[in-house]
Amino acid sequence: MPLPPALNSEQERFAGRMSRYLNAYVDRTASGRPLVLIHSINAAASAYEMRPIFEYYRARRPVYALDLPGYGFSERADRAYSPEVFKEAILDLLRLRVNEPADVVALSLGGEFAALAALEAPELFHSLTLISPTGFSRRERQPGSQQASGNSKSDRLLALFTNRLWSQAFYDLLATRQVIRYYLRKSFVGPVDEGMVEYGHLTAHQPGARHAPLHFISGKLFTPNIRQVAYEKLELPVLVIYDQDPYTNFELLPELVAARRNWQATRIAPSRGLPHFERMPDTANALDAFWLAIERQSV
Repeated sequence: MPLPPALNSEQERFAGRMSRYLNAYVDRTASGRPLVLIHSINAAASAYEMRPIFEYYRARRPVYALDLPGYGFSERADRAYSPEVFKEAILDLLRLRVNEPADVVALSLGGEFAALAALEAPELFHSLTLISPTGFSRRERQPGSQQASGNSKSDRLLALFTNRLWSQAFYDLLATRQVIRYYLRKSFVGPVDEGMVEYGHLTAHQPGARHAPLHFISGKLFTPNIRQVAYEKLELPVLVIYDQDPYTNFELLPELVAARRNWQATRIAPSRGLPHFERMPDTANALDAFWLAIERQSV
């Protein structure tokens, strides 16, 4: 079945430095500082994950939501996927379509890529918000895929998962409605957003859909020691929105917030990784307060 748009807005396709083509959902109806949204990475990820934020702010400011490489309407090539590929896609969007410093909001693992991008080109960022980000767990408590990123195990897993004899069949098992709903249910306090389940199922059954997710579950997309590599080096204002998350934890977050004056954290409870779906007013309040404080400090 053809893939419908994840968001009801214009789409812009453009060439990237490491991707033949990228897609972004764009609404420039309102004026103001641009807002850029970056979805997470999983077996059925898409810009749909950022839909509540896109819909809330589209009448208030220009909004952009990127399809990361391997997802949505961006190129889904059979290629090597790495944090560098995703970082460059974010920079491509900022340089080629946004054209001024933006407030960037990234979800889960997407936050690691956004942080790497901000470290490389801070002039493209006005602020960075990380919703339920990875990288704040002690190594011994990280999920297996995150631990694999720091050793040769990820190479062995990738070779296993991408074997052409079974890679498509293996991915198809991960991309059934039942499995997608099972994993999403862990990220909601209340009922699962059925639109996300359905869109996840559709996007996971497009040509080339398996390539990026198989790199993800192999552990190839996590940056070992992301706190030291990127988070601790950021100089721009950073907000972390968090609470509970079945796939990561934030035990090292207070230490970073205490050590770095440009970092702050807001807990939105109860939530389990997708606060903007169940508590969008609280999420908007946290974002607006963060951005307002930045503007006041710059006066």
